[in-house]
Amino acid sequence: MSNGANHVPLPVPGDVHSALLDAGLIGDPYWRDSETSLDWVHESEWTARLDFDLASKQAGQWTLSFDGIDCVAEVWLNDVLLGKAANRFLRHDFEAGDALTTGRNCLKVIFRSNSAEAKRLAASSPYTVPYIAWNNRLPHYNFLRKPQCDAGWDWNIALSPLGLCGPVTLKRSTVARLDDVMVRQQHQGGSVTLEVDLHYTGFEAGMVEAELVCDHQTVRHSAPVWPGAGSTRMTVKIEAPQLWWPAGHGDQHLYDLKLRFGAEHRTLRIGLRQVELVTDADETGNRFAFKVNGREIFMRGANWIPADALPARATPEAVRDLLTSAVEANMNMIRVWGGGQYEPDWFYDMCSELGLMVWQDFMFACNLYPAHDHDWLNSVRFEAQQQIRRLSSQPCIALWCGDNEVIGALSWFEESKANRDHYLAVYARLNMALEDAIAEAQPDVGFWPSSPSVGRLNFGDGWHDDTSGDMHFWDVWHSSKDFEHYRSVQPRFCSEFGFQSFPSNRLIGSFTEEDDRNVSSRVMDVHQRNPGGNSRIVETLARYFRFPEKFEDMTWLSQVSQALAMKTAIEFWRSAKPRCMGTLYWQLNDTWPVASWASLEYGGGWKLTHYLARKFYAPVLVTAQPDDKTGDIVLWAVNDTPETVHLHATACRVSVTGGMAEAGVWARPCPTDGAVEIARIPCGTLGEDEFLTFSWQDAEGLHTGENDYLPLRPKDYRFADPNIHVEDDGDSISLTAERPALFVTLDHGGSDIWSDNGFTLLPGVPKVVHRSRARGGVHGDVKIRHL
Repeated sequence: MSNGANHVPLPVPGDVHSALLDAGLIGDPYWRDSETSLDWVHESEWTARLDFDLASKQAGQWTLSFDGIDCVAEVWLNDVLLGKAANRFLRHDFEAGDALTTGRNCLKVIFRSNSAEAKRLAASSPYTVPYIAWNNRLPHYNFLRKPQCDAGWDWNIALSPLGLCGPVTLKRSTVARLDDVMVRQQHQGGSVTLEVDLHYTGFEAGMVEAELVCDHQTVRHSAPVWPGAGSTRMTVKIEAPQLWWPAGHGDQHLYDLKLRFGAEHRTLRIGLRQVELVTDADETGNRFAFKVNGREIFMRGANWIPADALPARATPEAVRDLLTSAVEANMNMIRVWGGGQYEPDWFYDMCSELGLMVWQDFMFACNLYPAHDHDWLNSVRFEAQQQIRRLSSQPCIALWCGDNEVIGALSWFEESKANRDHYLAVYARLNMALEDAIAEAQPDVGFWPSSPSVGRLNFGDGWHDDTSGDMHFWDVWHSSKDFEHYRSVQPRFCSEFGFQSFPSNRLIGSFTEEDDRNVSSRVMDVHQRNPGGNSRIVETLARYFRFPEKFEDMTWLSQVSQALAMKTAIEFWRSAKPRCMGTLYWQLNDTWPVASWASLEYGGGWKLTHYLARKFYAPVLVTAQPDDKTGDIVLWAVNDTPETVHLHATACRVSVTGGMAEAGVWARPCPTDGAVEIARIPCGTLGEDEFLTFSWQDAEGLHTGENDYLPLRPKDYRFADPNIHVEDDGDSISLTAERPALFVTLDHGGSDIWSDNGFTLLPGVPKVVHRSRARGGVHGDVKIRHL
């Protein structure tokens, strides 16, 4: 790989920044404020070259395939232009033809500057196509089919990577070449019929033998082939199937599906399941719920963004760690957000193995798009067709969604506000192209036009309408409202909401010098991409907690604040089941070390929000909610398991001075179809210096938990020194206290995962925590912190 001045090896897959970094030609892009000093990388043109030998050019059709080219490039073979690429999300199949020779061959990929191409396309547009300039440091990336967050986002660095995003293969075909496989499932009467379409490119008229093997059954037939694009269908019926279930609802049984088309072979791992999106009308509006194998399931999860701003670092090992952490926090769904990328096959393989359902956006987010351009729109159609087919075999796929917040973007720009009809018509062209791709492919999962959306062909306000569809609720963060404001809405399904925190002190140390460690320093501002974000973290923190004296306590307390925000929202919305049937908070992971909404900081370390997620996403939860009309504290039980559970719950009043008194004991069956009230604590039961703590377990002891409720904000209590006694044997830590301590945290920012963290320590009640998973790496700040 070379730009004329710099020459480095480029792994495949690989990106230019990572190659330069590995060669020592650039420094760490994440260090302090290095970002803009590396703009020359994406402003340059680069040439990747490979010389290879072909022993014999046998007769037939030779195809050179690239799984992904990022993004604007020309492909040359032996000085013959095979074709051009302009879509990161396409597999490109180039016919090598007469350019390929026996013996020595030279393959070149010339990468044009993504940023320069974006500006050129915008300048040539017949009208202004606005982009989200407050997020995108690099302009006009809405003209490019590449991850929109590569231009920067309110959590992402703007590096604009260039490179190869998957394998490069050269293969020979005779009569036809197998391109794509489309798999559908039909569930009926206790059996499953698999319908498999083999999509091919024919080179001459003839016959090709096709074969399908699944569940010890073999189906063969001879497919007639004609020149051009074509397909042949194969079916197999599986009796008494072993079904695939989301995490927490059953096993993730997978079958091998082996396919042969002529001399080409493919093996897919499939799971047999039926997924339905329920949007029936009810007394409130329209529902939004997922039904899997006939069972409505509350979706608990978060939004997924690319695993790293440097693509080469998003390895299968790093991604598996993040996805495993999601399952360990009792998640059963992630949303692959539309400003990132369609992930590689192995990502969806992992989700299917782990039982993580995937809400899959098409890759459009927060910008307006040049859907007036026929070539651009045709590329989008081809992209959608390829991706729908590629992911059709994955049991984890639960939904295809047209875009992220593009309907809302119509009201964000002066141009579209002044001429909404024009921009809405252009948007409708894009949305219809995606809907047509769905209609042509007929996948066995649903399509949703946009997120948030009230419903198909409804261009209303999905941010504030909680009666129908999915909702994005950002008033608490972007409008600086109190956490209690989450209780002002009851979404049918909340697919985005969140609150920021700083990363751990350990991670901050990886990109700062000591003088940088101040919340208003330039470097901390650079590692905060949302305008005013650091100020908002600090200002909101001060509403709930007493102001810390040290920077390292400020960063920790910001994570306590974030965790309290998510606990407030999610426990309330879960108590509204079945009106609300899913919450996906923003966001699961980070792309680089940054202050953000993520619960897993860059590198996969668990913030306090992720530890609390393991509790507020527990399959069986008891939560306390205030009744504004009576002043009572209501205990609600939520059961997301497949069967009714019989709960035994106990509540206590706890004084900040260390006194404890029983507040009630209750036994109650908890069905699966909705939250149930199990008790009321009358108004006035708690003293001014008291809060409520409660615990529960089911009859079998499979579901246990503990929770608490503070009628006042934490800063309004006079917590004294709890005098915590600690015993550490290396693998576990035992703690006891004389007085209550809230949000007790150990090993803040460490690589290990603890059985509990950010917990309430009650007076005289021993607490033992142990390492539940060793992720490797270093231990974090082992200072025990609490309020």
